Amino acid sequence: MAEVTIRQMTADDADAIAGLWQQLVDYHRRLDPNLPGAAHGGAKRYARRLVQRLDDPYTRAFVAERDGQVVGFVLGMVVDLMADIFDQEPGGFLADIYVQPDYRRQGIGHMLVEALLDWFRQQRVAYFEWQVAVRNEAGRAFWRSFGGREVMVRMRADLKDGGR
Repeated sequence: MAEVTIRQMTADDADAIAGLWQQLVDYHRRLDPNLPGAAHGGAKRYARRLVQRLDDPYTRAFVAERDGQVVGFVLGMVVDLMADIFDQEPGGFLADIYVQPDYRRQGIGHMLVEALLDWFRQQRVAYFEWQVAVRNEAGRAFWRSFGGREVMVRMRADLKDGGR
């Protein structure tokens, strides 16, 4: 089996990232139809926005490459997660991560996260956060392997179907 390379995203990766992001959205929609679908052209816009942020010192995207093919990616940023009325600590936010199904359970997701964590440490962030779908049991187990714990639960009530 070929070696996996983790590297920072380049503009040449835009098409691959667009495809992976679309797969990520589709995966989540299969888990829970309440999660948003991709807008027409959303995948291309997503990739274009990442390319626009390649020189942003507060944003990083890494890709996993095997045999010249991008098989996964992770996106993170340094953000103000707390409003200014709270004590401030620099925080990281892992916005997206995806590995193609045929390449899962081979450590690629861990490698992507570790690359992002190394960058977060260089940025001197005190912690990082992410969101994971409630119905994504595999994803929740993955995050627990990094010491992840639930801090806040995001909830939803639909107003059109009798919610208040």
